[in-house]
Amino acid sequence: MYELLFRTVLRRLDPERAHHLAVAVIRAIPALGLTGLVRAVTRPDPALAVETLGLRFESPFGMAAGFDKDARSIRGLWVLGFGHIEIGTVTAIAQDGNPKPRLFRLVDDRAVINRMGFNNGGAAVAAERVARQRRSRARPIIGANIGKSRVVAVEDAVADYRESARLLAPVADYLAINVSSPNTPGLRGLQDEALLRPLIVAVLEEAGSTPVLVKIAPDLDDAAIDAVCALALRHGLAGIIATNTTISREGLTSDPAAVEAAGAGGLSGAPLRARALEVLRRVRAAVPADFCVIAVGGIDTAADAAERLDAGATLVQGYTAFLYRGPLWARQVTRGLARIRRA
Repeated sequence: MYELLFRTVLRRLDPERAHHLAVAVIRAIPALGLTGLVRAVTRPDPALAVETLGLRFESPFGMAAGFDKDARSIRGLWVLGFGHIEIGTVTAIAQDGNPKPRLFRLVDDRAVINRMGFNNGGAAVAAERVARQRRSRARPIIGANIGKSRVVAVEDAVADYRESARLLAPVADYLAINVSSPNTPGLRGLQDEALLRPLIVAVLEEAGSTPVLVKIAPDLDDAAIDAVCALALRHGLAGIIATNTTISREGLTSDPAAVEAAGAGGLSGAPLRARALEVLRRVRAAVPADFCVIAVGGIDTAADAAERLDAGATLVQGYTAFLYRGPLWARQVTRGLARIRRA
């Protein structure tokens, strides 16, 4: 039903407008007192629970950063069946992001190109909203993805990340350091070991007992992936998130003119699946078995999620397929995973 609605109506809407409409509907579910009714349909099988990062995740499947940039939809997404929600990317300084239009669908590829530019209301506002969510006994695991404020120079990035960590670590269940988005000038350069090391140290100092992970790009070569893994282990990070969006446009079936018209930005969705899986396997081979690795990129079905778990992922996340699958997507994935586990 949803995919028919998408093909006939929703795909005609501006992608960013459609996103805001979806957020409004998701927020309305708990606000209208529908939590119990919807959760009865979407609650994951208890057999899917995962223990990692010193936390209990009710399923391995969560919502990746990018959907809920401002921590407005945490409870609604949990009601829809996501076991954890990673908010953000959040920056220390509130910012509007890049000029519009900045979000583009590639329907034939079940993909999206975005150059949103970390549009968010700032870490202080996000921290207040997360703190309110933590007061509820029934809630998901909440991760906070932090990035560099656009107005801050790369050489001042450490202090900028430190401020976000100071505000969000006391209220989030884990922090994710985003140094891999292609939409903030200079950000990906922070994946270089010499620049990443002091940043990690600063965030860890502010985080205290809150687990800290780093999110890497799929466009890193093998040597760079190995270097980040070694750095993460050396400094006591709790995990690695693999991967962010890609700047590659290889293998797309969409009209090249449409791809060209979309312009620069990070590509997510089905075309990222193969490369994200390669990076996951590289990361898993470089870290201990009990080290948390979160797999992201191109996950659409329960079979995709199971493939990542079989390849060594501790948890999996998705976002882009939500746009194409609709509100019952998390339920489809978790129920499918439960069937695969029982087979």
